[in-house]
Amino acid sequence: MTAVDATRVGRVVEVDHPLVRHKLTLLRRVECDTAQFRSLVEELSNLLTYEATKDLETEDIEIETPLMHMTGVSVSGKKVAVVPILRAGLGMVDGVLRMVPVARIGHIGMYRDEETLQPVTYYQKLPEDLGDRDVLVLDPMLATGGSVTVAVDALKAAGAVHIKMLAILAAPEGIARLQADHPDVDIYVAGIDEKLNEQGYIVPGLGDAGDRLFGTK
Repeated sequence: MTAVDATRVGRVVEVDHPLVRHKLTLLRRVECDTAQFRSLVEELSNLLTYEATKDLETEDIEIETPLMHMTGVSVSGKKVAVVPILRAGLGMVDGVLRMVPVARIGHIGMYRDEETLQPVTYYQKLPEDLGDRDVLVLDPMLATGGSVTVAVDALKAAGAVHIKMLAILAAPEGIARLQADHPDVDIYVAGIDEKLNEQGYIVPGLGDAGDRLFGTK
């Protein structure tokens, strides 16, 4: 297993783009129904993936166009693994795969104990070669940061070295927790909100992302 670079400090990237701000506003609205919510989460995940993969290594390749020979560019180096945190993270997977269709997919299942607000893991299935891949962890809400911290613990134990977190919304408390526990992890979000409320929900937020994705309460 390759050692993690403990000196590396991860970045926090709030994707500042008119389309991201527009889609995030639509997503927040209480009138946004389940079908539209799913579509917007997928679209935002696509845009987040575009930003999170800007540092992928490339190499020159020789190709033929219908008109002539030319030198093009191909992605090289590490491959990608996508790991949604169940269940809400599933809503982001298709948006990521539109950009990286050959990515391997792992799953980490968690739920939040409503009394302690602590994450409880109930399922884990990961690709065997995580150490050779750039790993994108998906969860629409980076709230307390507890679930993502536990997920990253599991990924590192399984050999992952290069890990990025993709979220639709984040609270400052969640960002601080993840940075404190895993300072080497880059964080990409569509928006950073004001704070957490007493129940541990992001405010102004968008409600419970899992319930809104799957039409449950």
